[in-house]
Amino acid sequence: MNSIEKEAAYKGYGLACLFRCLVLQFMEDISDRELERYIQENKAAKWFCDFGLTERTPDHSVFSRIRKRIGTNQLSQIFNLVKDQLKDQGLMSEVFTFVDASHLIAKANSWEERDAVIKKKYDQLNNETLPKVAKDKQAKIGCKGGSKYWYGYKKHQSVDMQSGLINKVAVTAANVTDNKGFKDLCPNDGAVYADKGYCLEDSQKAAKIKNVHLVAIKKNNMQEKNKDLDRWVTKIRSPYERVFSKDNKRVRYVGIAKNQFAEFMKAICFNLRRATVIKTASLSLIMG
Repeated sequence: MNSIEKEAAYKGYGLACLFRCLVLQFMEDISDRELERYIQENKAAKWFCDFGLTERTPDHSVFSRIRKRIGTNQLSQIFNLVKDQLKDQGLMSEVFTFVDASHLIAKANSWEERDAVIKKKYDQLNNETLPKVAKDKQAKIGCKGGSKYWYGYKKHQSVDMQSGLINKVAVTAANVTDNKGFKDLCPNDGAVYADKGYCLEDSQKAAKIKNVHLVAIKKNNMQEKNKDLDRWVTKIRSPYERVFSKDNKRVRYVGIAKNQFAEFMKAICFNLRRATVIKTASLSLIMG
């Protein structure tokens, strides 16, 4: 962290100050240029980021540089530090966990890429030919339910069922199945409630390694399917679907690493908002 602090100092801003700017950016879901103007004009934003009223604030180019300097690996450590603090305050237990995945749509110009495929005489545009012509080489075509297709990535996410706080998030290519992505979400203990995308062997192996009780809805063609149990699992999972329902499905960045960074930031912001709601509700109950 000290080396990053020194690198950021060339612009006259400390790491903590610039990280607050990034938190504000993802809280408000604004671009780098919008963030530059927002901090310049909004007194509350200046206070949050620790700028004086007349102090010069960063221009938009600083924000992309600080994201690169922090990097996904160090941001994952920050995410885990925030999570540990939430655990210490009794807001997260990870005894019961909800897992699911949602699609992320990549930046693409399908017409240009289609023309490039035709020019290079490829038979079709698919996950083999796309990396040869697409700007985003790591994005893939994903499919859900046999009829819903998208080009981009998949976000795998787990939520603590006690509080609704996000405890893990991972970004993969869109063609990675929920079943394959479960290993990145599996907690170290407790019970996990999942949909039928997680009832297969890979998820069961990951759960066994971590000594986790996996409760996944069974596919209709499975002999051990219990419809009453599946309805019960669906019912207890439904309140946590809201964590995914209002997500922005379109990504701003190219590549898995940058989009993983963005999803870590979104998760941190979501947890800060959610923790505030939980604490406010608890205080209201205490005050009567």
